[in-house]
Amino acid sequence: MNAREYERIRGVLAKADEPLTAREILALLEDGEKLDSPHRVATVLGRWADRGEVDVIADRPYRYQLNT
Repeated sequence: MNAREYERIRGVLAKADEPLTAREILALLEDGEKLDSPHRVATVLGRWADRGEVDVIADRPYRYQLNT
């Protein structure tokens, strides 16, 4: 896991007014980002959720928001 990847994703989530799916987050990341799939975004966020940094909303599809 790359802390830089998380910081990029965190920036997207910080600007969001509502929880986002991994696909929505990927679409909002700037070009040139190394994250190339919604699965990778979900993997990064899942690991940070284990640390309490991110909340995972278990809908279909899963949605993510920063832990407040």
